[in-house]
Amino acid sequence: MTHSTHFDRPARLLHWSMALLILAMLFIGVAMVTSLADYGTLVALHRPLGLLILLLAVLRLANRWHRPPPPLPADLPPWQRRAAHASHVALYGLMLAMPLIGWAMLSAARIPVVVVGPLVLPPILPQSPMLYARLRELHTVLAYGLFSLILAHLGAALLHGLIRQDGVLSSMAPWRSRRSVGNS
Repeated sequence: MTHSTHFDRPARLLHWSMALLILAMLFIGVAMVTSLADYGTLVALHRPLGLLILLLAVLRLANRWHRPPPPLPADLPPWQRRAAHASHVALYGLMLAMPLIGWAMLSAARIPVVVVGPLVLPPILPQSPMLYARLRELHTVLAYGLFSLILAHLGAALLHGLIRQDGVLSSMAPWRSRRSVGNS
C-alpha cells in the first residue's frame, strides 16, 4: 500500500473548516463572558456552532480512520513523533469533549440546546445546579487548554513549514504547490 504525501481533500476541507469554526468559538466564548449587551446573540451562535463542530469532528475521525494521514518524515526524532501523536489525540479529544460538555452543562441547567428552529436536543444529564457549575468551570478550563494546544499546533506547523521544510505543512495546506499537483 502506498501512502500519499498529502491529506485527502475531505481531510483538508474538514481541517480548515473546523479550524475557522473553533477559532470563532473561542472568540465567541471570550466575548460571552465579557459582554452582557451581546450575550444572547453570542449564545445563540455558540450553541449550534458547538454542535456543528461535534458533527464535523465525528466526520473527521471517520475520514481519518478510512484514509490514514500521510507518514511523518523519516528523520523526525522519536520524541517529536510522540508529541505529534499525543497532540492530535488531545485535539480530537477536545473537539469531541468541548461540545459534549457544553451540552451536558446546559442539560444540568435545564437550558434548551436549540439546533435550529424548533429542533431542540434532549437533555443528557439530570438538572443539577452544582453539576452545572462544575461543568461550566471544566468547559472554561478545557477551552484554555484547547487554545494552548492550537497555539502549539500552529507553532509545530510553522516549524515544519519554515524551518524543517519537510512537507508536513504543505501536506495539509489548503493551497496546492506545484510539487503536490496530482496528489489528492
